[in-house]
Amino acid sequence: MEFEKIHNKGQAQLFNNSLLEYLTKTHPLVIWSMYLPVIILLPVYSYINIEFSIQKIALLFLGGAFFWSLFEYLMHRFVFHYTAKTEGGKKLNYILHGNHHEYPRDKQRLFMPAAPSLIIASIIFLLMYLIMHENAFTFFAGFMMGYLIYGSMHYAIHAWHPPFKWMKGLWRNHHLHHYKEDQKAFGVSSTLWDHVFGTMFDLKNEKEDKEKVKELMYEKK
Repeated sequence: MEFEKIHNKGQAQLFNNSLLEYLTKTHPLVIWSMYLPVIILLPVYSYINIEFSIQKIALLFLGGAFFWSLFEYLMHRFVFHYTAKTEGGKKLNYILHGNHHEYPRDKQRLFMPAAPSLIIASIIFLLMYLIMHENAFTFFAGFMMGYLIYGSMHYAIHAWHPPFKWMKGLWRNHHLHHYKEDQKAFGVSSTLWDHVFGTMFDLKNEKEDKEKVKELMYEKK
């Protein structure tokens, strides 16, 4: 996914229709306000109505969050960075993720917008319920917590410098994904699966390009 020029100002126009274009943008607080009640209420429902133990709820919740990290990696690698052959495929690819690589400073598209997010989340929950039945309530809550952490981490990586020294590798991995090689570093909230599948940058031997990193950080006003 390469572009002749990375734009540091403005944002891509994805649709000619103004309503559709509006629906491609969001703010992190909108997404948090949508999913945080679900993340809280589903485990509570499992405890009160299904009578799951606290231990079982904790295990299912953590399992869901862990599963998110793998889902995040696979989606980023094989869906967002799929090399489309047709014009329609290329357009879809650009709408899903390509616009972020061309306009990395566009803070309104660092989270998936509300409408498609709800549709995808609903489909995933139904699939989980078909497979896991009542266990899906708490597992899905953990999965969505993983999603919120991922989205917030992605926002933070493009907004601020790492708040703690131990997080610097995560920041650098994503920066390198943008400006050096987009077929590496597919993990955003974690580098675990990049290590497992051999797509991790050798951060000890990668010199940081501060100017290119600056181009990835959205401008504060």
